[in-house]
Amino acid sequence: MTTALLTDQYELTMVDAALKDGTADRRCVFEVFARRLPDGRRYGVAAGLGRFLTALTDFRFGDDEIAFLQGRGVIDGGTASWLADYRFTGDVRAYREGEVFFPNSPVLQIEGTFAESVLLETLALSIFNADSAIASAAARMVSAADRRPLAEMGSRRTGEWNAVAAARAAYIAGFGATSNLEAGRTWGIPTMGTAAHAFTLLHDSEETAFRSQLDALGDGTTLLVDTYDIEAAVDTAVRLTSGRLGAVRIDSGDLPSVVAAVRAQLDRLGATSTKITVTNDLDEYTIAALRAAPVDSYGVGTSVVSGSGHPAAGMVFKLVAHQTEAGEWVSVAKKSAVKASVGGRKDAGRRLRNGIATAEVVRTSGSLGADERALMVPVVTHGEVDPAFLGERGVEAARAHHKGAKAELPADAARIGRGDPAIPTLID
Repeated sequence: MTTALLTDQYELTMVDAALKDGTADRRCVFEVFARRLPDGRRYGVAAGLGRFLTALTDFRFGDDEIAFLQGRGVIDGGTASWLADYRFTGDVRAYREGEVFFPNSPVLQIEGTFAESVLLETLALSIFNADSAIASAAARMVSAADRRPLAEMGSRRTGEWNAVAAARAAYIAGFGATSNLEAGRTWGIPTMGTAAHAFTLLHDSEETAFRSQLDALGDGTTLLVDTYDIEAAVDTAVRLTSGRLGAVRIDSGDLPSVVAAVRAQLDRLGATSTKITVTNDLDEYTIAALRAAPVDSYGVGTSVVSGSGHPAAGMVFKLVAHQTEAGEWVSVAKKSAVKASVGGRKDAGRRLRNGIATAEVVRTSGSLGADERALMVPVVTHGEVDPAFLGERGVEAARAHHKGAKAELPADAARIGRGDPAIPTLID
């Protein structure tokens, strides 16, 4: 399936006009960056690179797409012929997926002709804005969980294919599993899930429902204990498994007090190895509030797939340099109030002291310093995508890279409360 029409109409009308006026083949550099982080966020997490590169390989205009565009009057015959042969032949550099970013970090840099590059604007932004928002929120939840595992279970709170992408982004940021089976199949993410309240309500009694689940999944399963009376359900669950039950799940109530009571009850009944998982409208703040409670794991839905109140990462796609008709490179930038940008092809490094980040350095000239870790790597060269960033292999590499990048941040970067970016961005 082609990804070529996952875009805005003005991308095509710009190409149509540029082909007519002779500027379509001018070499250009475009960059994707966020002018600022969402209020209170101390860092962002770059996610979506692997999905973007996959979509780039499928960015082709077939007969049906071209007929649609001509039928709508978007392009003329000359542009139709150009699109029929479209292949991106330029270069792409990017922050590794899972890398943390800050205001003005050039997370994606595309160099090619104007026409072949500008067509990728909407595709890049739609993927990076959504995936980075989810990964950024997920990373905060991982910090709040303080090494206790989290599972993503928000498929029913977003679009059906958005759910697959959301599970991927959350996994890169440190979640351990997802409830979404397509995400498991496509990206190799561990999957989890047992039963909902409907299964208990189906049966003539809670005990009958528990027996059925235990017969099917074994004593190591997780039983949902808040359909009726939690205390009675825990008693039944422990009795049916002789104290060998894997876990109980709590999906309602005043969680700190309920969890404490359930833990005390389990221990009193001898089920000291039975774990407690909670899944009730959690976000980073409620997870942090449960840090002192005897919770063993968390399931997060709506909040993670919606970016915890910030569904887009605020990224923009801007032309920063191009060649003139004479072949000379010139830097260009917007001067609009509040939306001003910095012109010129960028490089970026993370300044470190004793392994801890002290600044994000974005350079428009010169080379990175000896104390700066290079952040941008080539991912597409002359139109060829580096396969290391694709598929399950790319996801696992991104997950590992995120863990290392996050470990470089100052300790207070993990603070959930409001604050400025964890390190400053220096434009050199």
